[in-house]
Amino acid sequence: MNIDLTGKTALVTGSTQGIGLAIATGLARAGARVGVNGRNPERVEKAAAEVGGDVIPVVADVVESADQVLRALPDVDILVNNFGIFESRPAMEISDEEWRRYFDANVLSAVRLTRAYLPGMKKRGWGRIQYIASDSAVVTPEEMIHYGMSKTALLAVSRGFAKEAAGTGVTVNSVIAGPTHTGGVEDFVYGLVSRDLPWEEAQREFMRRHRPHSLIQRLIEPEEIANMVTYLASPLASATTGGALRVDGGYVDAILP
Repeated sequence: MNIDLTGKTALVTGSTQGIGLAIATGLARAGARVGVNGRNPERVEKAAAEVGGDVIPVVADVVESADQVLRALPDVDILVNNFGIFESRPAMEISDEEWRRYFDANVLSAVRLTRAYLPGMKKRGWGRIQYIASDSAVVTPEEMIHYGMSKTALLAVSRGFAKEAAGTGVTVNSVIAGPTHTGGVEDFVYGLVSRDLPWEEAQREFMRRHRPHSLIQRLIEPEEIANMVTYLASPLASATTGGALRVDGGYVDAILP
């Protein structure tokens, strides 16, 4: 497949590392002009240089400063809501404030940008909006119920906005990412398996013992998630909307999300 995003402008929130950085890189390689977003100017500049191509640094906190994002990029053709926060917390210790903070950061920040950019996409008759969800949206983690709740909410948000965009040439989807090899995960894995094992063996042992439902029996690389996002952002995915598409290595033990 030849994916050509030449002439399209994209924004990937939270794209200075991990999955977001891989997505920004994938879209740029397909020819898109890409807004790389983060809160730290130095990290944004470093990520923008790594992505290469036609890149716009967007230094802004998407939770607190949606207006700042819009000033940097008034219009986009492709919006990838990747930004999110997570942290383990015993269920009974999650305060009202924490519940609100997770909903605001992981859900409302994406809703605000969707409301800002969707009208322009509809007017132009073309657009792509995506929400990066998680296997936790379907398999709620007992140690992160507040995080799982926020990712489940994104599936509903995605489906609802797809209906809002019906018949306009704009598609809206969510991508369910499974256990992924991102920053810090190697230390996490080696905290649970022997540090004497080479990395490839260590991650497979971790998956076998702690993520046994995975069918690929290894961590997903960020580029593998970026491949799905880049495809969904392209004209080739024009008939895919309102969906929750899984890049989870078969981790979720169900046919449907």
